[in-house]
Amino acid sequence: MCGLQVASAQSFPLKQPIRIVVPFAAGGGTDLIARVLGSGMAQDLGQTVIVDNKPGAGTVIGTDAVAKSAPDGYTLVIATFAHAVNPTLQAKLPYAHATAFTPVSLIGRSPNVLVVRPDRSFRTVADLVAEAKRTPGKLTYGSFGNGTSAHLAAELFKSMAGVDLTHVPYRGAGPAITDLLGGQIDMMFSTAASVAPYVHSGKLRAIAVTSAQRSPAMPTVPTIAESGVAGYVAESWYGIYAPAGTPADVVARLNGAIRKAAASDTFKKRVENEGLVITASAPAELTRYVDAEQARWQKVIRDARITAD
Repeated sequence: MCGLQVASAQSFPLKQPIRIVVPFAAGGGTDLIARVLGSGMAQDLGQTVIVDNKPGAGTVIGTDAVAKSAPDGYTLVIATFAHAVNPTLQAKLPYAHATAFTPVSLIGRSPNVLVVRPDRSFRTVADLVAEAKRTPGKLTYGSFGNGTSAHLAAELFKSMAGVDLTHVPYRGAGPAITDLLGGQIDMMFSTAASVAPYVHSGKLRAIAVTSAQRSPAMPTVPTIAESGVAGYVAESWYGIYAPAGTPADVVARLNGAIRKAAASDTFKKRVENEGLVITASAPAELTRYVDAEQARWQKVIRDARITAD
């Protein structure tokens, strides 16, 4: 290993593209972040950065491909909320979750937004809670699917607010938003990017955001915590991992390139609709954050008896 580390310090990156695997289909928020970040990294590293979309199985297919790749710094995965919850949701993963990856950087965190149609009588979290307690189980909420950040944000809300809401899962944000606009469901927790156009046009009302602080994407919208559900926090996040065994100096070089790219005006402007709070951290911070997320959501998943689709 020492010989590999010495060689890598002198040669990385070689004249070989670096690949960021996105475990989702092209066109979503994770894909956007990977492409803009990759473009900035390429400038710093002097090497092409390719985005490779490998969707499926709740991110497991793409993540597994990286876990089984050579630990040389040329194959990375952009991990999200699913990375922290899959060990609890999935009965068996094809990789050893705790030991298969080397952390590179936590890129940033973003909230979900609780939205309803503007013709609904509840305008605040307090209004919604009162209505839910008056009619237990009657109010419905949509999500992107079982175990997604939108689903678990709602389950945490149910638990902490002491209300009974009925879950209606969809295969993606688009169909759920369509049904919300059409009146088939009452509310949903969704990403800022997916609902911002409808909020700004007045087709949806943003009641609250799920983050600890107000979102820069919707600064006038209060948090759920400040709206009466004390201590409530549910965030989406993005981080970069390499396969386990990637040399420390290669990880440091990649981390530096990620930090530089994430600090650029180009990156900040392109991701502003995501409501992303950019952190671009040291590798150890990604480990600390994800370990805490995994422990927190494990309890929510088990208490609500949630399983993957």
